[in-house]
Amino acid sequence: MAQLLGFTLLSLVITALLIVPFIDFLYKIKLRRQDQKTVDLFNKPTPIFDKFHAWKVGTPFGGGLLIIIIVSVLFLWSFGVLNVDVSLWEIFVILFTFISFGVLGFYDDVKKLINGRDNINFFGLRFRHKFILQCLLAVVPATILYTHLGYSFLFVRGLGQVNVGFLYIPFAVFVIVSFANAFNITDGLDGLAPGLLLIALVAFLSISFANVEQSLGLFIAILMGSVAAFLYFNVYKARIWLGDVGSMSLGASLAIIGLLTGKILAIAIIGGVFVLEVGSSLVQILGKKFLKRKILPIAPLHLYFQKRGWDEPKIVMRAWWLGIVFAILGLYLAYYK
Repeated sequence: MAQLLGFTLLSLVITALLIVPFIDFLYKIKLRRQDQKTVDLFNKPTPIFDKFHAWKVGTPFGGGLLIIIIVSVLFLWSFGVLNVDVSLWEIFVILFTFISFGVLGFYDDVKKLINGRDNINFFGLRFRHKFILQCLLAVVPATILYTHLGYSFLFVRGLGQVNVGFLYIPFAVFVIVSFANAFNITDGLDGLAPGLLLIALVAFLSISFANVEQSLGLFIAILMGSVAAFLYFNVYKARIWLGDVGSMSLGASLAIIGLLTGKILAIAIIGGVFVLEVGSSLVQILGKKFLKRKILPIAPLHLYFQKRGWDEPKIVMRAWWLGIVFAILGLYLAYYK
């Protein structure tokens, strides 16, 4: 554990040293929120979001790119320093998910930068196209988990390990894509999603250490340090945001971490706030599609509380508190025999 925490500190220090020059770089290339109307995942206008967040125009986004670079380099370098059991397929699953979903998110960030400039219309993807790409990317780690790492079971409390065979692949795809989008939806307030992620990572580090999963624990430890340093600059009022490059990558990676621990129920519980956020949006979407009306006053949940008059830091702090409660509950269920 001491070695893992050492890499957490190293990752934190490196990210802290590089993030200010990186913010200056983002300003230089003008990768920051423009004074324009925003849209949701389905390219629909979001007037209520714009009402509460208009003051954030000019804040740079794309901080997730720095996290991906630092964590990937440190993760690979660490195996030459430490004497740990290495599973090449496990390393591939982690890094492929971490980087590939980041690339897809980076495409969205670059599109925001280029669209509308000098009459340039960068090729854009609708949500259904991005959803298909997400599923295709998720199939790769899901298949490797099943074929090369032997994951074909779900642990259900009271029933033990339930072997689902080939059905594990579509289940894993569902979990990865769901958390990628859940994180993206949750990342709407300063410090909200990174703070919740840090809480979840602490919980999963405990699980991975108890299960003696060295390579996974090392990745979690390094990611914790980088996210912690980023969070310092992302809390209200944020100097930098993750962008889609970060939210897509970190959401999918959280799912992979949960899947690799084998604690299926713990994924949903420890990431409970993310589940509530994406669930509220899904309920709203289904209501509009099938009932032709809104079921909730507004979604996702953090925007609902803003509309009720809660200050942004108050919403974030209470969400973190709820995230801690979910993490404790998830750990209890993971360890309870």
